[in-house]
Amino acid sequence: MKAVILVAGKSTRTYPLTVAKPKALLKIGNKTILSLLLDNFVGIVKEALLVVNYKKEMIKKEFGNKYKSIKITYVVQKQTKGTANALLCTEPILKGDSFIMCYGDDLILKKDVEKLYKAGYALLGQEVSDPSQYGIIETNTKNELIKIVEKPAKPKSSLANVGCYLLSRDIFPLLKKCKKTKRGEYELTDAVTELTKTKPLKVVKASNWHPITYPWHLLDANKELLNSIKFSNEGKIEPSVTIHGQVIIGKGTVIRSGSYIEGPVIIGENCKIGPNCYIRPSATFGNNCKVGNAVEIKNSIVGDNTSIGHLSYIGDSILGSGTNLGAGTIVANLRHDNTNVKSQVKNKIIDTGRRKLGAIIGDNVHTGIHTSIYPGRKMWPNTATIPGEIVKKDLQ
Repeated sequence: MKAVILVAGKSTRTYPLTVAKPKALLKIGNKTILSLLLDNFVGIVKEALLVVNYKKEMIKKEFGNKYKSIKITYVVQKQTKGTANALLCTEPILKGDSFIMCYGDDLILKKDVEKLYKAGYALLGQEVSDPSQYGIIETNTKNELIKIVEKPAKPKSSLANVGCYLLSRDIFPLLKKCKKTKRGEYELTDAVTELTKTKPLKVVKASNWHPITYPWHLLDANKELLNSIKFSNEGKIEPSVTIHGQVIIGKGTVIRSGSYIEGPVIIGENCKIGPNCYIRPSATFGNNCKVGNAVEIKNSIVGDNTSIGHLSYIGDSILGSGTNLGAGTIVANLRHDNTNVKSQVKNKIIDTGRRKLGAIIGDNVHTGIHTSIYPGRKMWPNTATIPGEIVKKDLQ
């Protein structure tokens, strides 16, 4: 069996993180989203077809022609005209009757992919609290798909479409008949709904799907992955370091005296942490990171080659690769009125649904000393602040 993973889209809703790299290469728990997806298919499929377009060379460089036991084949979607068109691009080279297809930008657990594989022709669905924000699955009494309704005003169920299917080649003629949506795209869900008229599709319930629609969703997925880690240390821990809980310390990393770490935490390779810093739960650091004296960090994702100067505070934030935060950089993660943090996406202010959210910072950003950043603000790649600057609006 083969897998098809759609990773062609530009993903503007995750800006500024995806300005410099495709969404599939964003990291959760120090692994790219795409590698986590491919891990799910090890032992199930022999080949994965990656449908690529946006910054495709970065994906090819990262994964090459093989991932573990899985052969990698690249299929270029020349124009990103939607998910139906993306899957249709694989028709000439997708041999065999059945295959697994999923979107390449969400966190799905392997046990759910295994359940899907055993179920035969099927799709994954998961109960959600706000059905109006998702494609919603409607089923018959046999738990078979009737149709998928995108963001219904009056949902008939709370079962969201995860975007992971086991399909047959019968889908391809239906993909060709799809009509353009108002967004000018061809949607796979239209073809899947049409397919149910001739081939029943079972609905398999997923256990813990994390859709990555906006940048802050990475924090939820990161926390989920960190809950399953076990302590390991390949680095050097100096005297007077305190570690509680499950912490992974990579090769060549030094944890300097006086540092206090509460797991779960992942620290990559060749990092310099401390002295006297406080690393709180659900923090992840990439490789070659530096964390200075008296820095506090909690529930954040820190990219490779990033430096956080002394006397800084980072909470509920995402920092891109190659970023340098000047000494005394403070990220606010809580509004004074204690309401949900709001953030600007595509010229629209939206409610993030999070009471605590710090900054979303792209690659190669540089802040001056004593920079202060309001909750939910974003900084685009290669932007900078001057000493003492207050970031009240997104910097592009």
